[in-house]
Amino acid sequence: MRRSKTIEKLKNNELVKICSMGHFLPFYVAHAADAGFDAIWLDTEHRAWDVRELQAVYAYCHQYDIDCMLRPASIDKVTLYRHLEDGAAGMLVPHVNDVDRAVYLRDSLKFPPLGERGIDGVGQDNGFQFSDANEFTSQANQNTFLICQIETPEAVANAEAIIATEGVDGVFVGPGDLQLRITKNNADFTLEEAIEKVAALCQQYGKAWGLPVGDVETGKKRYQQGARLLAYGGEFVALVNMLNENSRGMDEMLS
Repeated sequence: MRRSKTIEKLKNNELVKICSMGHFLPFYVAHAADAGFDAIWLDTEHRAWDVRELQAVYAYCHQYDIDCMLRPASIDKVTLYRHLEDGAAGMLVPHVNDVDRAVYLRDSLKFPPLGERGIDGVGQDNGFQFSDANEFTSQANQNTFLICQIETPEAVANAEAIIATEGVDGVFVGPGDLQLRITKNNADFTLEEAIEKVAALCQQYGKAWGLPVGDVETGKKRYQQGARLLAYGGEFVALVNMLNENSRGMDEMLS
């Protein structure tokens, strides 16, 4: 079974370098791996994906040895663990607001004794090979991960119970959704205070945490706060920036 780079980095308290992808761009997988990224945050929450496209991306991730960190569109139990069978390295699950959701996700994604994931054993995650069930399930539990997203005031209030849940490998603050809900609900804390709370709880329970960052200085700040799951950049922003830069360049050609 392929070893997860995300899990290996977290075991060593090293930064997990994450980039995002929301469109079917096979070449992007190869170049992200070549650039030194450990994981691709594959977004199916906000982007449309065909099942066969996802299976192809998982295969490319295995070929180029980079983790696929899937943000799923559905949390149906069977759908979730099929993504792992098809080759996803782990899940980045949005809107985990309470411990009941965290436990449900753990049970869906982990084999006994941690959870209740159904066993097949002949998917891409096991090299399409039959093997000893005990060995396979143990290796799968060790090399797949569950990251819960903290994106609401309710999730911040329940952060300790979520983070403490056995089988939850870490949490990921969603600053966009969380800031929106802090503002709209007149919450009595700021986004920065929420991040500080998550950081302190993760240190207390020995769990990983992170978030997306928009610039190097912010990334340095979050790393110094203990964040080891940092997402920086993706194909959408890169392509938009490239188009704007090239358009300005063509305007200069006329001057």
